Amino acid sequence: MKKACEKRPISTATIEAATDRIEKRIQEMGENEIESRVVGEEVMKELHQLDQVAYVRFASVYREFKDIDQFMDELKSLAQQRRER
Repeated sequence: MKKACEKRPISTATIEAATDRIEKRIQEMGENEIESRVVGEEVMKELHQLDQVAYVRFASVYREFKDIDQFMDELKSLAQQRRER
């Protein structure tokens, strides 16, 4: 998360609050083990709300886009969601 938020107008306190929310949601699942996929999806949810540039940065690495078309599809989806707000 820190790397995705680098050089963005997001304070350390804001990032820490987001990680606290993620940790709380994961603990509420009550599982002994959590798949890394679940953690990644929770991070993406938080970044999506926090900063769209940080979200795209994280998503591009996490989802391992294979080509520019996959990346553009994600950007189009993000733009559509923004228009719907």
